Amino acid sequence: MHCPFCRHTDTKVLDSRVAEDGGSIRRRRLCQACDKRFSTVELMQLTVLKRSGATEPFDRAKAIAGARKACKGRPVTEDQLACLGQQVEDALRSEGYAEVPSHEVGMAILAPLRELDEVAYLRFASVYRAFESAEDFEDEIAMLRTERELHAVRPDGPADGPAGPTVDPGVDPAVSG
Repeated sequence: MHCPFCRHTDTKVLDSRVAEDGGSIRRRRLCQACDKRFSTVELMQLTVLKRSGATEPFDRAKAIAGARKACKGRPVTEDQLACLGQQVEDALRSEGYAEVPSHEVGMAILAPLRELDEVAYLRFASVYRAFESAEDFEDEIAMLRTERELHAVRPDGPADGPAGPTVDPGVDPAVSG
């Protein structure tokens, strides 16, 4: 570990603490040459197991690049894509894999992309899941509509009664009585 102040390589660990729910270790260090203190964070290496059998370190930028292609021409900002990349990495780390199958990386992208933009989600899913016909798109769109309807009926929890509450978005229930 190089000292960020003098670039000396001889540093001493003063304190180590588990951070981020066990996903990293924070170390307080002292440079033996200049006596300055600094902190480092060690993260678990996230490795992707490709279909060919080769492995490579997880690259958040590659996940974002794939999502960016699906979002081309859509009202999605770079900040939103950066957040999506963080969500994907967090989801993969939380699974506890030593090596993440590449298929799981794609699956981890689908959920946050669906929340971000449905059209981009359909684009990504069509390539990732290898849609072969218009029927594949229709099935996926029907699933999205069903989920949207369920969410509209009960946005914050279980529905009231078997069919759920009926809410007219243009009417304030407190005023209509």
